[in-house]
Order: sequence, then C-alpha cells, then structure tokens
Amino acid sequence: MSITKLKDPIISVSGVRGQVGISLDARTITRFAMAFGTLVRGKTVVIGRDSRSSSPMIRHAVLAGLFATGCHVIDVGICPTPTVLIIAKHLNAAGSITITASHNPVEWNGIEFASQAGELLTQTERNELMSIYETETFAIATWDKLGTIEEYKNPTVHHLTQILNSQWLDADLVRDAKLKVALDCGNGAGCVISPSLLRKLGCEVVEINCVLDGNFNRPAEPTPDALSQLCETVLKTDADIGFAHDGDADRVVVVTDSGIPLSGEWTLAFVTDFILNKIKGNIVATVITSRMIDDIAAKHGVSLHRTKVGVGWVVEKMHEVNAVIGGEGTGGVIYPSLNYTTDGIASIAAIVQSLAESKCTVTELVDSMPKYEMCRKKVEIPSQEVASKLVELALKEYEEEYTSTRKSAQHLDLTDGIKCIWDDHWINIRKSGTEPVVRVFSEAPTVTQAEELCNREVDRLQTLMKQINL
Repeated sequence: MSITKLKDPIISVSGVRGQVGISLDARTITRFAMAFGTLVRGKTVVIGRDSRSSSPMIRHAVLAGLFATGCHVIDVGICPTPTVLIIAKHLNAAGSITITASHNPVEWNGIEFASQAGELLTQTERNELMSIYETETFAIATWDKLGTIEEYKNPTVHHLTQILNSQWLDADLVRDAKLKVALDCGNGAGCVISPSLLRKLGCEVVEINCVLDGNFNRPAEPTPDALSQLCETVLKTDADIGFAHDGDADRVVVVTDSGIPLSGEWTLAFVTDFILNKIKGNIVATVITSRMIDDIAAKHGVSLHRTKVGVGWVVEKMHEVNAVIGGEGTGGVIYPSLNYTTDGIASIAAIVQSLAESKCTVTELVDSMPKYEMCRKKVEIPSQEVASKLVELALKEYEEEYTSTRKSAQHLDLTDGIKCIWDDHWINIRKSGTEPVVRVFSEAPTVTQAEELCNREVDRLQTLMKQINL
C-alpha cells in the first residue's frame, strides 16, 4: 500500500464527488456530514445509498459526522436518489444525504445534500454549508446528546404509490397495452424499484443488469455507446421499448423498438411533449439541452427558460416561473407534482403511458419530432483551477471573435460557460461540475456539422492549454 496525497474532490451544485482513495476519503466525507448536521441543527436526516462497493464505507463516514452533531438518522438503505428525497419530504426530515456518484464510473463516489423540502440545497444553503465546512465551525454534540439511527423499511412503496397516483398516469390503460419492456438498471439502485413499477403497470419485463452486486457491467452513464447489450435484448425479445438507468436511477434513457439507443435528450423531449398535452405551463431546461425543447415549447405555445447546468439551478428556476416540467438532456426529468428532483423511475411511467395512449411505436414517436444532431466531447484537465483558466482564455477569444469583429454568431450566452448560438446550430464550452474535464457540446442539423463544430473547439482548447502553467 502506497501513501499519496489526496487530490481535491469536486464540489458542485449537488454535492461532493471524487475517486475513492484518490480524491475522496472518509475524513472528507465525515467533515461534510458534520457540516451538514450543523446546517440542519442536529435534526432528523434521511440517508440512502446506491449499490457501489464503496458506499458502505462512505455510509459509516456519513453516520459518524451526523452522530457527532446530534442528528437522528433514518436509513432507507440502497435506494434511488429520487426515492431518498421523496421519503425525506414524506417524513418532514430536516434534510437528506444520498451516497452516490450518479453517472460517474464505479471507482467514484460522493454525497448529495437535500433540504427539508426534499430538494437540492439552494445557493444560500450551499454557501452556508461550505462556510461551515471550510471554517470547521461544527456544532459538536456532547456525549449524552449524540445522534441515533433507525431503519426505514420498504421505502420504494411510498415512491411507487406517488407515481401510480399521478394525474397523468392511467395504469389501467397501460396494463391493457400489454407492453414488453427490456430494462437495464446497470446493477445500480434502480434495481430495487423499476422492475416492480413496470410489473405493476402490467408490462412484461426482460431484466438485464438488475443485480445489486456493486459491479456495473457497463459504464454507469447510460450513453448510446454503453447500451449494446440492451439494444441486442430489445431486438432478440421483440420488446416494445428498452430503458436504461444510471447508477442512482435519477436518469433514464430509451432504446427504440428497432434496437436504436437514444441519448438522454430524447427522454426530456418525449416526457415534455407528453406532459404538455395534459398540463399547459412553462418549461425549464439547461443551456446545453437540445433545441428540440424549443420546438416543443413553440408547438404547445408555452415559454422555455434556460439555466446553468445542474439540477439545483433547474429546480430554482422552476419555482421562480412555476414550471410544470423541467430537466436536463442527460435523461433527468423533474416532475413538480411528485418532487423537485430528477426522477428516472417516474420517466419510465410517463413514457409507457405515452406509448399506450398514442398507440405509436417509439420509432414513430421519434419520427414525429424535429431532429437535431448533437456532439459531446471533453478535454481532460488536471484541476478545476486549470479548467477555470482555460474557459477564461477561450472567452477572451470568443469575445474578440464574435463581439469585436461582429462575425456570424447570433448570440453569445454566458449563462454557463460560453455558448455561441447561430440560426441552426450552437456550441457550448464549460467546465464540468462532476469530473475534472472541460466539456464541449455542439448541436447542428447534421452529424458531420456537429462533429466539425465540436472538433474545432476541442482543438482551440488544446492550443490554449499550452498557455497555462500546469
């Protein structure tokens, strides 16, 4: 065993993440848990975890910090992130901590914080949490006032009940459709709930990677490239649709009846179009979400509001504009009627309801929607500090290129990183909040155009990297 200095974890709008033993350890987790216990004044906190092999270690570190600050802990065990937050809201807890790294690779882990309302922390709450953490002004309990713990049995029951009672769901109609569904939970937390939901809706379920053994078998992020097994299963079993979760099931993506994997952009598009047929109202999406959402908003005559990347930002804007639906192009959709957090399980219900109502195949739903091609690339960087410098250098070039010389960019949007928008395409450069990378996104009418845009910006960033003293 070698002794090395730990790198800094990544702190984002949702919480803290890092590679276990490299940029994340028990000490860091315990300090953050103590800070959170101080923030909630030693009251009740719900905790849950995903199926990663490192999650039990993180759980003990979380418990130590919460016990030290006098919190009563309600442990829901292995659960999807949306289930943890829904239970916290149901029990009127002071907050919750979910142990997960969501879509990050299996060697990563982290903790996500939520407030009393079962929502991610507000900016004010995040600032206060970080201040407590950095100054170590913890409210330490005395020996006779240390925290306690209880287990909450069958937490998914309440979550399932909430979904099945949703006003937009007609369970009998779905049952009558007798859909066959292939489901890939990636051996993550979705295993404990999504198969049950589909069976309650009368679907025939073909399960793959639905074992809680801590081995994901495929990348935790369900990108199209990671879903070859699901695509083959859909075709081999003649399934009507395939679904795939990330590690904590706050996201879901779709494989068509033709065995074609779709990006998470389609999840938000399908659900938004479906919900707006039921309830008219505003939409909220991030700056890097596909312009399919613009077209859907125009179709239904509603307003679309865009935010920084991150569920917390989307939720804050949804409250502000009283939105009826919101989310990210990652496959994460927020249903205000359930809870203000992305919920991949609810999205499964919404999409099968849409299929049952429309009597369309997934392929036909895809064909009915406007299509754009998106390209996503990333530039590896040694630290978040370098990422910030790199984006600053890129911004200087863009401001000179598109503002001073008044080139063809229609709009320069600095909501999150740099987004240059033209009539039929756009590019975005931003540092990631969950990985040590700078992300480059582009969208255009064709694959070739989108890739050319992305490659051009990656080349630009790699050239600018040479100006930074690493």
